[in-house]
Order: sequence, then C-alpha cells, then structure tokens
Amino acid sequence: MGKSTTAQIFRDMGVPVHDADAAVHALYGAEGVAPVEAAFPGVAVEGRIDRGLLGARVLGDDAAMKRLEAIVHPLVQAREAAFLERAAVAGEPIAVLDIPLLYETGREGRVDAVLVVSAPEEVQRARVLARPGMTEAKFAAILARQVADAEKRRRADHVLDTSRGLDHARTAVAELLDALRLKLGRHEKQGDGDA
Repeated sequence: MGKSTTAQIFRDMGVPVHDADAAVHALYGAEGVAPVEAAFPGVAVEGRIDRGLLGARVLGDDAAMKRLEAIVHPLVQAREAAFLERAAVAGEPIAVLDIPLLYETGREGRVDAVLVVSAPEEVQRARVLARPGMTEAKFAAILARQVADAEKRRRADHVLDTSRGLDHARTAVAELLDALRLKLGRHEKQGDGDA
C-alpha cells in the first residue's frame, strides 16, 4: 500500500516513527529468539530467528500463527511503549506508530488518530508481488488475515491514496501534520484556560 514510504515521509518531516515490522525483525535477533525457538523448534539459526523457516511453519496455520502472535505482540508492544516514552520525554508533540494489522488486533482505540494508506487493488497487488520471496500463495494468506481495504478506509480518521505519487503523498502528510499541530495547539490553549 505504501506504508513504509509514507512512514519515511513522516521521518523526513521530523516526526519520530515506530515501525512494528522493524521491531519484529530486531526481536528475532534479541529477546524474541528464545521464546519463538521454544514454540517452533528449529527456526533459530546462529542465534537469530530465520524468517523463512518460521514463515514455512506458521503461514496458513491459524493455530501456529496465534501461538507466534501471543509471543511476539507483547514484545513489540513493550518496544512501542518505550518508544512513546522516549518521544514524550523529548517533548515530541506527534509520534507515529506504523502498526500492521491495527484493526485486526483491535489496537485502533490506543491511538489518537488513524491514517490508512491505500492504493487501488491492482497497484497493491503489483507492489506486494514485487517483494523478494513473495508468492501468490503468501499474498493470499496475508490478505485472508486482513480487514478489507474498503473497511479500513471507512474506519480511518485520515486516508492517503499512495497511487497518486510521492509529491502528492508528501503534500498530504504535510497538510495532515499542519492540521494535527493546529488541533494540538487549540487543545493546549483550552487546557491552559482550565487550569
């Protein structure tokens, strides 16, 4: 859909971003190795979780996927909480959480606003199938676990159509940040008056 590119635009504009996918990747070389290996013996290679071996064990197996998520999600959320704490201490007025499966995991209520990046189905399909190691079967398994794009767009506070190019995406992100900062400014002024 263009989620990673959009996250980078936020970073380029000085907004801290927590990338849940990157956190999982890091966990697979750190605190996630022992519990994942215990649940799925043979997926650790030279002290890291081999994502290919792990994927072969869990994709298409709902019970295995649920076991993996029960291990990984709390570890990612701990890293996310630490990120938010660092952002708050640094006085950052806005921080972005790049969370795959936000609606699927019921986490939308834990954020102040949701931006869904979207693209027409044919663009999405072409982008995903262009990824290294992606197959039609893996793509189908991913889609089967997700809320439909139309439903995500309906539920979102903001939607960015990433098929319209980088310039459009940069402009849309800048406008969204301006609107959020304006809203934060009004909220702070109201809070000051109440004190």
